[in-house]
Amino acid sequence: MKVQEYDAQDYDVIVVGAGHAGSEAALAAARMGNETLLLTINLDMVAFMPCNPSVGGPAKGIVVREIDAIGGEMAHNIDKTYIQMRMLNTGKGPAVRALRAQADKHAYHRAMKDTIERTPHLTLRQGTADRLLVEDGACVGIVTNTGARYHAKSVVLSAGTASRGKIIIGELQYASGPNNSQPSNELSEDLLKQGFALTRFKTGTPPRVDGTTIDYSVTKEQPGDKEVNHFSYDTPDSVYLKDQISCWLTYTNPTTHQIIRENLDRAPMFSGVIKGVGPRYCPSIEDKIVRFADKSRHQLFLEPEGRDTEEWYVQGFSTSMPEEVQQKMLHSVAGLEHAQLMRPGYAIEYDVVEPYQLRPTLETKVVKNLFTAGQMNGTSGYEEAAGQGLIAGINAGLRAKGIEKPFILKRSDAYIGVMIDDLVTKGTNEPYRLLTSRAEYRLILRHDNADLRLTEKGHELGLISEERYAKFLKRRAAIENELARLNSVRVKPSTAVNAFLAEHQAAPLKDGVLASEFLKRPEVTYKDLVQFIPAVEGIDRRVIEQVEIQVKYAGYIKKAEARVEKLKRMEAKKIPANIDYDAISGLATEAHQKLKKIQPETIAQATRISGVNPADIAILSVYIEQGKIAKVDAG
Repeated sequence: MKVQEYDAQDYDVIVVGAGHAGSEAALAAARMGNETLLLTINLDMVAFMPCNPSVGGPAKGIVVREIDAIGGEMAHNIDKTYIQMRMLNTGKGPAVRALRAQADKHAYHRAMKDTIERTPHLTLRQGTADRLLVEDGACVGIVTNTGARYHAKSVVLSAGTASRGKIIIGELQYASGPNNSQPSNELSEDLLKQGFALTRFKTGTPPRVDGTTIDYSVTKEQPGDKEVNHFSYDTPDSVYLKDQISCWLTYTNPTTHQIIRENLDRAPMFSGVIKGVGPRYCPSIEDKIVRFADKSRHQLFLEPEGRDTEEWYVQGFSTSMPEEVQQKMLHSVAGLEHAQLMRPGYAIEYDVVEPYQLRPTLETKVVKNLFTAGQMNGTSGYEEAAGQGLIAGINAGLRAKGIEKPFILKRSDAYIGVMIDDLVTKGTNEPYRLLTSRAEYRLILRHDNADLRLTEKGHELGLISEERYAKFLKRRAAIENELARLNSVRVKPSTAVNAFLAEHQAAPLKDGVLASEFLKRPEVTYKDLVQFIPAVEGIDRRVIEQVEIQVKYAGYIKKAEARVEKLKRMEAKKIPANIDYDAISGLATEAHQKLKKIQPETIAQATRISGVNPADIAILSVYIEQGKIAKVDAG
């Protein structure tokens, strides 16, 4: 029997799905003053972590800092609910350092839900969106499975892996969202009717085991850092968790690998049961054994899921093998010989909106005023989803306010900009994961300087409070003042200076040098430097960190900034929205097809499309510069 529809409330912005993308989108829109509805299939799944209970890591941790600098919530939330914090890659350069936190997954969910419930202009409601309301090619609302018709000026879809989700464990298959939640089936059908191209992706999760049955004595402890670190620039150093919970390291072995090989005929990844494309950079354990047959072992991290639970996550052991095979696999691993399986690992297939159908604002090209974010855009990971959600929420909020100028982050602005540009320009044929190698400007897109790059932008949007902005200005001024001081104060030859240099097998100082030049020496730290020049009282450690990085890497940073300026000039060369690529003679066939499909907005974006070569760019540039667009329109 068909449900009778009725007109429910009107909003400025509607966000469908309250995972990590939807939570950020709704909070951003509401904080900008828009009356916002956040609709979720299950209120108990708000910002839930169905996979790895952690936030951050290489590239991803920088995204979280960027979200915070713009005014998003993920950094605040993990700082309130982490059970372990570690800085990774400390022995490497600043461009690849990254913060990672182990989350209490239940506390994380509760804290985010509480923040959402207490945010003005934001309504959280349980319900399932079945279809869009579209008038004259523009989205004007949604219809739920209960018949409620909610109207809005803009809509953000962030349905994630619930989109026609299907869980697979060995021979078992059933319709489901993540963690046995309800799937969203009707919305995908409606998107197809609206003309969207969808594809199927697959991700997976490992089994969970009872921590009381793990033998930790044969594993290696991975404790949290003793140094204070936080994701949010707002979190004071006084907030430090002393009783952090350790993770533990163990390994697979030849016996584990033999069990997997003997059961590959029952592995959905290899039997043809799974049709969706899985992530290359986070493969299942059975995929690892096949692809890396020469390796005798693979790392596994045993990670706590929370402070008040004994469920432990076996990181690196993602699998969709039958349950009894999973148990054999687990029991072959050192420390897990007697581990009790609490939840089996599983694969989940779901629908993805082909991202070439999106603009850099994350508005769809198919339906106006409709934005998409998160895993339904083809990414994997909570951080990637949250970053997209923030941008989609901001742009949906701007659209609802009637503000024409969109908010777009360039590749040189943020890792979030790299991710979105990759998606809308290149598309993705597998679940996309952010890597430091994807960012050509990674030396200036660092963990330590996200606030310097993005806080101004967040403040202009109204997402950074005046109080926080004042603190930011004070910190930025302190950095500038100290850099200026080091460029004016000199380090003079002395017994103490030359004894220090001799201790580090460095040449003695014969003449005085600027303090900044002395600090550039690889053996000298800021802490060493201030032994030989007057120190500044009470200087913040984060100011010191920034000063030291800017001085030591000044040459490399200057070169990167020069490349950014060149990129900006190309980004300024806009491609008219009404361009007729069929009228441009001389374009290579592949370039013609790709340009029509992607519809790049700038010459710079066009250069990043695979299959578009420099000759095509030259022809396109000349065509635009000669004003032939107008002639085509006039004809």
